[in-house]
Amino acid sequence: MDETYPADDAAADSRLPEPPTFQAFSAPPRGLQERRMRIFATIGNLVLNWSNNESLFVHVLMLLMETDHPTSVIVFGTLNTTRARLDLVNRLAKAKLRDDVIAKKLKLLVKRFEAATKLRNELNHSMFAVDQLGEITHTNLMRIEEKRGRIYFGRERPLDDQRLDEMNEAAHSMTELNRDLWQFLPELERHLRANTEKNSGGPLPSPDR
Repeated sequence: MDETYPADDAAADSRLPEPPTFQAFSAPPRGLQERRMRIFATIGNLVLNWSNNESLFVHVLMLLMETDHPTSVIVFGTLNTTRARLDLVNRLAKAKLRDDVIAKKLKLLVKRFEAATKLRNELNHSMFAVDQLGEITHTNLMRIEEKRGRIYFGRERPLDDQRLDEMNEAAHSMTELNRDLWQFLPELERHLRANTEKNSGGPLPSPDR
């Protein structure tokens, strides 16, 4: 025989959190709506700049592997994590680059991208908390972290003006990184071409011949 319980008792026994105030989230006051759009625009700018920068490492791989663009795209896509792609770039650089200046430039560019990746991942893997008025107040990182032998989950960070300024500064840095990567690619190509010519004993034909 099935037993029934009053709704209040069931709610009291539940381990689930209270559902959000959907009305406040969908129609916050004007001031909060403007702030929310600022948050959305800032995150979108970060993600766009980060993605454009990551895509340039396809060309870095193409040059380091001395292959064509379709092959480098296949390798890039098959390595389905950013960490694996950067590991391959770093290892190929150690094997192929003979100029310390070129090698250090590439290493620095990778480090700058890694710093941006840390922030991008933090935002992509966070839950955004909303209060009863509909304001986005903070993020909870939905990832397990281990520090000093203890397990942490849901690390909380406020989404205040200081954090937004930090995100805008990171987006600006990624814009500069994009330009620096484009400037570096021809330099990397010239270095690797010179290495190939030296090892083969003669100049290579240009790509359009």
